[in-house]
Amino acid sequence: MVQYAVTLKSGDWTVFCDGEAMARGTTRSAAIEIAKQLAFAAEERGEAVELLIQGYYGDVSRKLTGGNDADE
Repeated sequence: MVQYAVTLKSGDWTVFCDGEAMARGTTRSAAIEIAKQLAFAAEERGEAVELLIQGYYGDVSRKLTGGNDADE
């Protein structure tokens, strides 16, 4: 499983992949778009994906998708 997260860190919206910063200093909407594109590419490779997106007030939404049945 691969995890993508969009969080507000030090005043900048940042996209993380498995804990490593992939993009920073973007708008929230741009960060979400980047994370969704990365998640889609991972799903195309057959990987399961966890997508975490922080809201403006600190709340976090979580979405699990993808993966091959053979991996489970």
